[in-house]
Amino acid sequence: MHRTARVDAMIEDLRTLVEVESPSRDLDALRASAEAVATVIERRLGGRAVLLESAAGPHVHWTAGGDPTVLVLGHHDTVFPLGTLARRPFRVADGRATGPGVFDMLGGLVQAVHGLATLDDRSGVEILVTADEEVGSHSSRALLEERALACGAVLVLEGAADGGGLKTGRKGCGTFHVAVTGRASHAGLEPAAGVNALVEAAHQVLDIAALGRPDIGTTVTPTVASAGTLDNVVPAEATVTVDVRVETADEKDRIEAAFTALAPHLDEAEIAVRGGIGRPPMPESASVELFAVARQLRPGIEAEAVGGGSDGNFTAALGVPTLDGLGAVGGGAHADHEYLLIDTMAERAHLVAGLVHALQHPEEHEVLRGR
Repeated sequence: MHRTARVDAMIEDLRTLVEVESPSRDLDALRASAEAVATVIERRLGGRAVLLESAAGPHVHWTAGGDPTVLVLGHHDTVFPLGTLARRPFRVADGRATGPGVFDMLGGLVQAVHGLATLDDRSGVEILVTADEEVGSHSSRALLEERALACGAVLVLEGAADGGGLKTGRKGCGTFHVAVTGRASHAGLEPAAGVNALVEAAHQVLDIAALGRPDIGTTVTPTVASAGTLDNVVPAEATVTVDVRVETADEKDRIEAAFTALAPHLDEAEIAVRGGIGRPPMPESASVELFAVARQLRPGIEAEAVGGGSDGNFTAALGVPTLDGLGAVGGGAHADHEYLLIDTMAERAHLVAGLVHALQHPEEHEVLRGR
């Protein structure tokens, strides 16, 4: 490494990406966003960034050539609807950059590209920026798993943990949808003739919430419910949506089996369940070697296991060494107060570059020898 990442240039590219809104599932917006990401990569790194079509929108893939060594993994979709930018435009003030997506995760993308640009040798490096991470990575999972296995190590550009720490473990996470079918009747004239789907849903909510085991890291949280049509009709249908987080594969199996076994409390009520734990747990063991190198590069940097999921869950579950949280330092992911700390951008860019260099030259790092 002979160059220094320039903060002013990073801010310029961050503005470019933020000002192309990219809500998940909006294919036109995601195409414009993918093109903007590809342009930034090509301008800073050279070569060609290829747009890979998918049902969820274009993914962006760039490779420096040579034997695959490391996959730098991110996403360009965001959770904010079109029009957010008009209400909350990109702004730099008081040491912070704000605007939709600065922390999750456009800042991380920009930092990584500029970090890689400081390397004289980028052989073996691949960048994959997906279009559907915020909505489950259904179209990108097979691709990112393929490239992770080919490269043998993954650096994930999600935002840093509180205080700038790296994310060395993540819970597995998923969503379940429970549909209750009853029978409608007049709530005043003959309520007993109906089968009250709302009452059945209330029973199910209590049963479902009882599945949680916070003492071992399993949370089962009913989050959304709906039922009924009119105030004088016994509801014939109800739905309950449940967020689930688990730390181990055994808990994943237990929870999925428990949802399959849900049974109605009321005669003639019916229960149907769909969904599951789509992102497997990311064990901390997957990050041990890479975090040790990060500690050599940035003594004192902290490690944290977190509840949220990322594409790192998928790559770690394959046994591919994975280090997460290498993106922006800031906070407010998915919220209106989302921000990125400007004075951390260069350091994070160089951390990514240092990790890539270490993976290219494992003989220089005792923990990586023999890779």
